[in-house]
Amino acid sequence: MTGLCTPDPLKFAFTAKTSAHASRGGAAPLMLDDAGWQAWWQQESEAKARALYIHIPFCRKRCSFCNFFENGANPTRMSRYMEALCGSLRQAAETPLVQSRPFSAVYVGGGTPTDMAAGDLARLASAIRRFPLTVDAELTLEGRLNGFDDEKWQTALAGGFNRFSFGVQSFDTRVRQQAARFDDRETLLARLAALTRHNEAVIVADLIFGLPGQDEAVWRQDIADVMASGVHGVDLYQLISMAGTNLAHADEKGSLGWAADGQQRAVMYADGARTLEAGGWDRLSCSHWRRTDAEQSRYNQMAKWGAEILPFGAGAGGNIHGHGLMYGRDLAPWHEAQAKGVRAPGMVMRPNPDARLDGLLRGGLDTGWLALSQLPQGLVSHLMPLFEAWQRHGLARLSAERLALTLAGRFWNVNLQAGLFEYLRCNPPGGSKGGEKPSGHPGKMAGHALV
Repeated sequence: MTGLCTPDPLKFAFTAKTSAHASRGGAAPLMLDDAGWQAWWQQESEAKARALYIHIPFCRKRCSFCNFFENGANPTRMSRYMEALCGSLRQAAETPLVQSRPFSAVYVGGGTPTDMAAGDLARLASAIRRFPLTVDAELTLEGRLNGFDDEKWQTALAGGFNRFSFGVQSFDTRVRQQAARFDDRETLLARLAALTRHNEAVIVADLIFGLPGQDEAVWRQDIADVMASGVHGVDLYQLISMAGTNLAHADEKGSLGWAADGQQRAVMYADGARTLEAGGWDRLSCSHWRRTDAEQSRYNQMAKWGAEILPFGAGAGGNIHGHGLMYGRDLAPWHEAQAKGVRAPGMVMRPNPDARLDGLLRGGLDTGWLALSQLPQGLVSHLMPLFEAWQRHGLARLSAERLALTLAGRFWNVNLQAGLFEYLRCNPPGGSKGGEKPSGHPGKMAGHALV
């Protein structure tokens, strides 16, 4: 939880990043019958911040690094799904739960939402407009540049979408081919130039560092390309090895080829961050930068800070009245539930009594710093041994006002979030001394004896 004491914390503070997200965990499932579910939609929301997440679980092609591939983008299957999804949205939009407070962000993710037909995109936009949206609501459509033609672009703009997030991953043609991506470098740059030419909407590109064949020279060119492309924002994501991906299968067979190791990926992150910031790009989080203030990345920040997010679609996740909710990915039972007008199969979790605090901690660390004045004073004192250990290990700097992550700390920020939540499990504020045994240290009670 503290990281290792090492002369080079960027490379060696932890052995690896093993997850894209961190949470306290431990929420218990809730058995909710249909009457209880229907009652929730008749109850007004008390949330101060709200967003929608809409899931489109279809892709035309499985990328080598992805283990989220769910359904091939068959046009007939997609249109049937979109018809049912839009019906669900229209029905929900009439409920007291939805109408009680406005939504300031909508995120349409997947999958590859841009694979839907232009007509389906227009129907989706129409259904979204039935929800009470703030005047400046951020409406994001996620997808890929390939297949997102001018008809879809104009349809999306006319429907109210004002932010587009494209998974570029790398501009290098050879790296892209190895990752099973469509299009070459020149095609991508030309399309981004066309979409950003008139500043009609915010355009964001995702880049991944650590892909097979992507050495430091390729990565530097990726950063140069994205900075010159005209996009308004960029995400830098580290490749995380996940079971079940085509990359994992290739690695097992010994046919993966060269790929950057953990230490090399740390250097790639640092080079990318420094280059962007030297070029005047603002850092909004540990993984996201913007060229102009038109890019707010509102939905992503709201998700980290614990806003109420109403989920729609097979595989969608969010929360309702403080209860976590995750729908199952299987399309058949989802369609059956829509036809019957009942809750789709999935998991409902009991409310987390520490949700607000967890949002402050998770959201703060994600931005790269914690405002200590926003935390209960007793909690700051309780966490100080951990914060001081991070400072000793080169991962953070402490002042009277805040805990600021160093460049190394920002690279390892998900590990730090996980460590903080583990610390709270092992050392509950006001609880019995010692708490649980920290993972990775058999037989050693937690206490405040941090290395």
